[in-house]
Amino acid sequence: MPFTSRQVYLKSTPVGMPTDDDFEIREETIADPADGEVVVRNAYMSVDPYMRGQMRMNWKPGMPLVGGAVGEVVASKHPDFPEGSHVNSNWGWREYFSSDGRGLAPVDPSLAPLSTYLGIMGMPGLTAWGGLLVTGEYKDGERVFVSAASGAVGSVVGQIAKIKGGLAIGSAGSDEKVAHLTSEFGFDHAFNYKTADPLEELRKGSPDGIDVYFENVGGPQLEAALTHIRPYGRIPICGMIAHYNDSDTPTPGPRNLTETIYKFVQLRGFVVSAFNDQQAQFREEMGSWITDGKIKYQETVFDGIEKASEAFRGLFTGVNEGKMLVKFD
Repeated sequence: MPFTSRQVYLKSTPVGMPTDDDFEIREETIADPADGEVVVRNAYMSVDPYMRGQMRMNWKPGMPLVGGAVGEVVASKHPDFPEGSHVNSNWGWREYFSSDGRGLAPVDPSLAPLSTYLGIMGMPGLTAWGGLLVTGEYKDGERVFVSAASGAVGSVVGQIAKIKGGLAIGSAGSDEKVAHLTSEFGFDHAFNYKTADPLEELRKGSPDGIDVYFENVGGPQLEAALTHIRPYGRIPICGMIAHYNDSDTPTPGPRNLTETIYKFVQLRGFVVSAFNDQQAQFREEMGSWITDGKIKYQETVFDGIEKASEAFRGLFTGVNEGKMLVKFD
C-alpha cells in the first residue's frame, strides 16, 4: 500500500538568520516500489551548517530540501536492500522516500546506533578525521586550536589530537559547553568566545603558539589564530559559520593575513568528499577508537519533522552539543 510522507520544501530564500516562514511542510504519497526499487522510512535526519550556503547558492524556493539521513527499508523489490535492512542516504528532510538503490549505503545497527552513522561514524567524523590528519597534515604531538569545538566535528578534532599525543584548545559559545570540552572530551584548555578574548586564551592555553588551527567559524577567532600560529602552521578551513547568515553587509575578514607570508602559513579549504577514497581507513580507525573508549560523542536530538527548521536554526545560535539530528516518530 502507498505511504504518506511529510517533506520539507524551501518556501523562500532566507535573508540573514532563517525563520520558520522560509520553510514549508507538504504531504506527499510514496507509491509501492516497482521492480528494482525500495521505499525507506527515515529514522533520523541530519542538519548541517553547509545547508545554509546551499540555500543561498543552489536551493531555490519551491525545491524539496535534501541532506543526510538513515532509515529502514520498509518495502523492497531490490535484491540488495531487503525489507528490514537499514541504509544511509542523502534523502533527509522527509519521512519516506523511494529509490532505485543508487546513493544508498547499507549500515549495521548492531555495530553502532543508527544515529552515529550521521555523526561520529558518518560525515562529521570523516570531516574531523580528514580535515585534521589529511588537509591539516597533523603530526603527532602538535598543538591544535579548534573553533566551534563542542560541535559534531570540532569535538572529534580535539580528541583525535589528544589520541595522537597533542595539545588541544577549543572554543565554544557557553560556559557549560566549555566545561564539557575539558571534563568530557579531554581538551587541555577551552574558552567561551562570547565573553573571552581569543588571543589571550590562546596564549594561556599554549604560550609557545599553535601548529594547526581547525577553522569552523571565521571572524575574530581566525584573526587570533593567525597571530598565534607558529611558522609553517596549517589552517584547514572546514567552515565559516560566522559568515553564513551575512546579508547585505558581510562580516569583516581578518585584518592580519600578512601573518601567512613571513610565517609560511598554509590555509587550505576542503570538503568531506575529498576523503571518499579513505573511508575504509577512517572507519577502521574511528571504530577502534570508539571501541577502546578513546573517543566520546554527543548528540542533540529534536523530535519530529515539524521541528526540522528549528533544529537547523539552532546550529547558528549554539543550541546543539555534538551532532544535531531530527528523529522521526
